[in-house]
Amino acid sequence: MSHLVVSHGADFFGQDRHPLAAVTGLAGYVTGTLPAADRAQLVHLLEHAADGQTIEPAAADVLADQLLRVSRHGFLPAKASATARALADAAARAATDGQTWTWTVTTDTAERI
Repeated sequence: MSHLVVSHGADFFGQDRHPLAAVTGLAGYVTGTLPAADRAQLVHLLEHAADGQTIEPAAADVLADQLLRVSRHGFLPAKASATARALADAAARAATDGQTWTWTVTTDTAERI
């Protein structure tokens, strides 16, 4: 199973780990919740999450606001909302710190028992 590891997360190492499918699946919700003029960059980022990303602080600040708006939408399922909120928080921390926000894809090779 592939996961997206984002910097500036909430764990001990300053990272968050999300199933890749959960992140790419947010693109459809963004399309349904944000105005067309606001969503192009975020939708592209989510749809291409598997490529890994490096996002500048100014862009992370804009994305944090958009992800927060998506996470608060009333019709969003709870898991999608939680993923959007965690991404929003990480983006906001990166922007506040003036650091690039990085997305890295990892693949688990260990079998689950």
